[in-house]
Amino acid sequence: DDCAQVTGLAVAIDVLRAFTTAGYLFSAGVERILLVSGVDEAFALRARLPGSLILGEIDGIQVEGFDLGNSPFLLPRQSLRGKTIIQRTSAGTQGVVRAVHAGPVLAAGLTNARATAAHIRRLAPPTVTFIQTGLFPTEGWGDEDVACADLIEWYLTDGPIDLPTLARRVRLSRSGLHYEGPPPSSPPADLDLALCFDCFDFAMQVEKKDGLHILHAVIS
Repeated sequence: DDCAQVTGLAVAIDVLRAFTTAGYLFSAGVERILLVSGVDEAFALRARLPGSLILGEIDGIQVEGFDLGNSPFLLPRQSLRGKTIIQRTSAGTQGVVRAVHAGPVLAAGLTNARATAAHIRRLAPPTVTFIQTGLFPTEGWGDEDVACADLIEWYLTDGPIDLPTLARRVRLSRSGLHYEGPPPSSPPADLDLALCFDCFDFAMQVEKKDGLHILHAVIS
C-alpha cells in the first residue's frame, strides 16, 4: 500500500513466486517480461502483441484464459525462447507497478540475490529500498520475502550469511507451508526451485517505456 512513497533505487521482492518464476523464464530464453497489475490489462496487451503469452494468477490460482500459471516448475521451458511474457500476479507485479516514483526498480528472489546485490553495487545508489511484496505482518504473511531482503543486505554489507537458516525461514513461512499440501497450481517443487540460492547470474531490471513496465535480465 505504501509503494508510491518509495523513491530512488527499489528492489521488489517476491520469492513465492512471481520473481522466482521470472528468473526461470529468462533462463528458458524469454526475451522480456511485461509486468502488469490488472487482468483486463493483461488480456488487452496480449491482443496488441501477437505471439505473446500471459502468465499469472489471482490468489495463487491461474486466471481462466491465461496461457500459463505462476509456477516455475510447470513452465514449458522448451517453447519459451524469444517469447514476450505478460505477467500479472497478486503481489510481485503489484509492487513494481505501484512504485511510481522509484527508479531504477529491480526484481529479485533468492535465485538471483547475489546478482542483484552485484548490480546494486555497480549502480552505486545513495539509498536502497526493499519492497517485500508479500509482507503482511498482522496476518503472518511474508517472511520469505524478508529473508530474501536480509540476504541481499548481507551481500551488500559483507555481513554473515547463513543460508540454511534462511531456507528454514522460507519453508516455515506461511507461504512456504502452503506448499506442503497445495492445489496443482502450487506444486511442492516450486518451493524447491525458489530455494535454489543464486542459481542465476543476472539481475532483473525494469524499464519504463511507452506506459509499460518491461523486465529485462541484466548480467552484472
